[in-house]
Amino acid sequence: IIQRSFRVFGFRTTAETEEYQRVSSNVGKGLAVIQEELHRMRIATKAQVESIAIQKEVKDMMKKRVDLLEEIPKMPDFLVALRPHTVWEKTPVKLFCTVEGNPRPIVKWYKGGVPVDPLSAPGKYKIESKYGVHSLIISRCVVSDTAEYSAVATNQHGTATSKAMVTVKSKLLHDIHPSKLEVTLLERFPVSFGVEGSSIRLSCTMVVVPDLPNVPPLAQWYRDDTLLKPSNLVEMSVGGGAASLTLPQLAKDDEGLYTLRIFTKDGTAEHSAYLFVSDAPASVKGAPGAPMSVKAYDVNSDYVLVAWKPPNTVNEAPISGYFVDRSVTGTDTWVQCNPAPVKVCKYPVSGLDVGHSYYFRVRAVNSAGISRPSRKSGKVTLTGKEDVSVPSAPGQIVATRNTKSSVFVQWETPKHLKNLLGYYIDGRVVGAKEWFPCNHKPFRHNRFVVHGLIPGESYVFRVQAVNIFGLSEESQESSPIAVEPALATPSAPYGITMLSCDGSSMTLAWKKPKHCGGSKVKAYYIDKRDADTLVWKEVNLAAVTERICTVDNLTEGTFYEFRIQAANLAGVGLPSAPSTPLKCEAWTMEQPGPAYDLSFREVRGQSLVILWKAPIYTGADAVTGYFVDMAKKGSSEFVTLNGDPVSHRYLQVTGLEEGSSYVFRVRAVNSKGVGKTSELSEPVCAKALPGTTEIVAGVDEETGDVFLSFEACEICETSKFEWSKNYKPIGDCPRATVTAKGRTSRLTFTNPDKDDLGRYSVVVTDTDGVSSSYTLTEDALNTMLELSYAIRHPVVPLKHNLNYEILEKGHVRFWLQAVKLSPSVSYRFIVNDKAVTSGEGQKISHDVASGVIQMTVDHFTRANEGTYTVQINDGKAKTQSSLVLVGDAFKAALKEAEFQRKEHIRKQGPHFSEYLDFTVTEDCTVMLTCKVANVKKDTVFHWYKEDDEVVPETAPNVMSGSCALPLPLFSRKDQGVYKAVLSDDKGKDTSVFDISGKVFDDIINAIARNAGASASELVMQCTPEGIRLQCYMNYYTEEMKTVWKHKDSKIASSEKMRIGGTAEMAWMQICDPSDKEKGHYAIEISDGVTTHTRTFDLSGQGFLSPDVCFVPDRGRVVGGLPDVVTIMEEKSLSLTCTVWGEPTPEVTWFKNEQEVASNEHTRVTFDGGKFASLVINKVTTDDSGKYSINVRNKYGGEFVEITVSVYRHGEPIPEPKLGQPRAAPPPAQPVPPKSPAPSKTPTPSKPQTPAQSVKSPTPAPAATPGTKSPTPPRSVKSPTPPRFMKSPTPPRK
Repeated sequence: IIQRSFRVFGFRTTAETEEYQRVSSNVGKGLAVIQEELHRMRIATKAQVESIAIQKEVKDMMKKRVDLLEEIPKMPDFLVALRPHTVWEKTPVKLFCTVEGNPRPIVKWYKGGVPVDPLSAPGKYKIESKYGVHSLIISRCVVSDTAEYSAVATNQHGTATSKAMVTVKSKLLHDIHPSKLEVTLLERFPVSFGVEGSSIRLSCTMVVVPDLPNVPPLAQWYRDDTLLKPSNLVEMSVGGGAASLTLPQLAKDDEGLYTLRIFTKDGTAEHSAYLFVSDAPASVKGAPGAPMSVKAYDVNSDYVLVAWKPPNTVNEAPISGYFVDRSVTGTDTWVQCNPAPVKVCKYPVSGLDVGHSYYFRVRAVNSAGISRPSRKSGKVTLTGKEDVSVPSAPGQIVATRNTKSSVFVQWETPKHLKNLLGYYIDGRVVGAKEWFPCNHKPFRHNRFVVHGLIPGESYVFRVQAVNIFGLSEESQESSPIAVEPALATPSAPYGITMLSCDGSSMTLAWKKPKHCGGSKVKAYYIDKRDADTLVWKEVNLAAVTERICTVDNLTEGTFYEFRIQAANLAGVGLPSAPSTPLKCEAWTMEQPGPAYDLSFREVRGQSLVILWKAPIYTGADAVTGYFVDMAKKGSSEFVTLNGDPVSHRYLQVTGLEEGSSYVFRVRAVNSKGVGKTSELSEPVCAKALPGTTEIVAGVDEETGDVFLSFEACEICETSKFEWSKNYKPIGDCPRATVTAKGRTSRLTFTNPDKDDLGRYSVVVTDTDGVSSSYTLTEDALNTMLELSYAIRHPVVPLKHNLNYEILEKGHVRFWLQAVKLSPSVSYRFIVNDKAVTSGEGQKISHDVASGVIQMTVDHFTRANEGTYTVQINDGKAKTQSSLVLVGDAFKAALKEAEFQRKEHIRKQGPHFSEYLDFTVTEDCTVMLTCKVANVKKDTVFHWYKEDDEVVPETAPNVMSGSCALPLPLFSRKDQGVYKAVLSDDKGKDTSVFDISGKVFDDIINAIARNAGASASELVMQCTPEGIRLQCYMNYYTEEMKTVWKHKDSKIASSEKMRIGGTAEMAWMQICDPSDKEKGHYAIEISDGVTTHTRTFDLSGQGFLSPDVCFVPDRGRVVGGLPDVVTIMEEKSLSLTCTVWGEPTPEVTWFKNEQEVASNEHTRVTFDGGKFASLVINKVTTDDSGKYSINVRNKYGGEFVEITVSVYRHGEPIPEPKLGQPRAAPPPAQPVPPKSPAPSKTPTPSKPQTPAQSVKSPTPAPAATPGTKSPTPPRSVKSPTPPRFMKSPTPPRK
């Protein structure tokens, strides 16, 4: 543009140029103005646009904030709570409240915990909800509307409750007499049973119309038509829909027909039932019960005639007499009046002091001991001919407040003084039973100050008059009175301090009066004056309830003085001393002002807790913490207790010296520094109050609620329990409720959880600092929650669950045992889902002492199969236990029950107390033994084997209680079924013992055990065949488990190695021995548990070749004897053989292993040293048996056996068999030789078949018969094995 302008300018004239310059100058000025205006407008527009944007953004933010606030959840909270109302009958009442919450809560109304339903009583209730105000209107109230009403607000975030009491008073109560009520009895007391010394309560519930809390029905109780009156032995109550009679100390005098008679509008309503009272357990077993109805007659100065009723004796020994005891009134000492028992039910008691009062009691005596004493008689006062009576009882007694620990008592004098000496005053804590004396010598006046009482506790008092003849009756009790100081105005407040000043006003604080005057301080009044004047001006006309006040309308720079007065129910107290002059000057410092209202809690011997309130003046910034300083009283050296500021307004101080006094001060801190110190606290002594207790955590035994409980050592009428958590007041918190009763306060948690952990403290107001704290930890809370659950869901603990046992006679007892049962326990048995009761065939009972509940089934059959259950209710506790008795378990029980039933029947006659069994003697004889019971001389005992009678040599002696059958030389031939039969005119019993299988093996093992223990070492014997190794023992049979070994290898019987034995030894024959047979030999005898080993070393020099070992000169049988002989009766038998040996051998004949002696019937000869004969003339069947000949000299010998069978004429020739010995004892055992056996030592050997010649014939085992009934399975010792767990059996009722 510039270039173009220059070009154009180059072609203009001078005039044109000047004009152009003039116009350009004007235009330039106008453009500058326009540009400036545009810039201004642009800035203004921008500012306006930005302002609009900011406003829009603010509106959007506000809208979002409102929406955000509406979205914040909040649990219900009552802004205006319900308040209590007291109204007259037939007038309306309106309950209202205001509640907030997000979302909006739903409010429901309740009366006494029951929802209010307007439809249930049309026109009665009206529920409204407008503008957040919820109301319940009750029209035309009646007395029954008296109740606690509650409004419950609920939303999804929680629940809040507000409660208020509505009391409806009747204007016509004085016109309603109890007899005008309509009464209907509901639940009535049944026939009852009690025991001496226990208590019992008879009660009837009823419906009363109209139901007036202050006008209960008129009820009377009668025993056997005698009106009862309240006393120490009879307690009566009526109200709350029930009438009850309590007998706290039962005696047999209380037995009788009890009648409740209630006066109604239409007459009377009555109910009667009998009460039975049984004797208490005697101190000595068998002693009689206590006498009854002890009364005194003919009371005079000489004697008192005491009479009574005798006790009932059923199972006890007859009563032989009675002892009469006396006791002076007021003592617990009893003195026996008669030195010897009196036999009649009356006795004149003499030697009594005139003017004294006595009680009498009686004890019964029998041969077992002395009974419990009877109930004592009424008081008997002994009088003489002159007036020796005691004064009458004092009149009305009134107790009034006196001091913090004393009460002023006064009373009316007795109507009849009778030489009055004075009075005795007794006191008792309300709720306690024991009285305590207030004076210990008679007091002359009718007024007395009782000192040393517990502050805040309530007492009642009574008075007795006394003269030289004794004490009067007690006066009536005074009304309860709490130990409180008499009302007075409070003392003056003190410690006035300034907390803040802004130049025109001052904020003051002060300390409460040291003495409240027996009533809570409810108001403070402040006066002020200029420091240079004497005129006081009132600051407040309305009462100030807090100990802090702001005084306005002050002149800056002026000094002011203040004084304060406290007021209670008694009036306004004295004013405090004037404060120091305080200048009204605005505070401008950046540090905070002083903390104030320092107080102390939980003062103990070594610790305390100090609390304070935050400064009113905070300075330039908020308070961030506090320092606490401490010094001993009288010292100016303060010590800061905390190194870092504490953010909370309390501190626990420890490490104090017990008995020392301390003062404290507090300094607040903010970001600018440490502020002013507080006023010094009052000196506090590190010493606990007398009787101080701590907070106790526990669980309510009835409700299961977790609570903290505190019992104050001091309290007054105006005291309150103030609970706090972490020293912040709890107030009306839904998580916990606070209750107080007397000196005890309880903080009960609603649903305790981890949020409730912390430090809880309680302080009792209007006391000298009674307080305590408790830290609730997680472990302690969990422990209490477990206990709470157990209480709320109680279970009857069981020692043993439901079980059963089989009793004798086949009865089956089902039982369980609880750890503890109360007398009021209830239970039931359920069998297969059907409840059963005690009746025919089954008995159900329980025993409280042992905790056993049981049911006994007399006849247990297949119908009893199923599931058994016991359900128990004991108070609130419940439990049940089941037993499934089906299938194999039931079959086993049924089988055992049937067996026990049969066993019971069997044991009514002679029977086996122990069934057949076996024992093995030392000489290896097997004995079948049994034990018998319930036998007599006529009882017969028989032995049988396979149904064939066995007659032992010694007849059984049943009177000895045991019987035995010996089985000598036991072997497989003795297998079979043995039976013992016991019988007489009362019955028969059988025991069967099957010797076979395992039983046979057990017997063989028992024999092997004795035989192995007696076995000798192996010895070598040379024979014509070679070498024989022999082992001698008490008895040997081939059924024993014996093993021969050569060089640790088992030897099997063969032609080379023959194995055999006799009744007295086992042997092994080595035929044609060679070098291969050299080595170590052993025999092993096993009894199933132990192996007995005997060895022999047949090697080296100890080994002999056959040529060397052969001994041709040993005694032996050359020939002539058969193996078996069968001969007819009356024939003669000749057994003849040729023997040989050098020197000449000795010959011995045996029959059934018993040596045969030569006689007329049996003749034994040995001719020429070569021919041996045995001749039997005219044989009989008794001559059948096993015969043997033993030929032996010093080099050895031979033993040959022959079996002889004799049959009668005309009978078929029998097959030969071995003879059966009856009870022949085994032959004497020879001593094993160390060298070749001496003479008469049998050496079994038969040249033809040495291995077979020594084997005993083994008959085939007999078939085993079936088991006999009721004998138990064979080989079982006892038919009744232990069954299940035994239980303690309760005594029979």
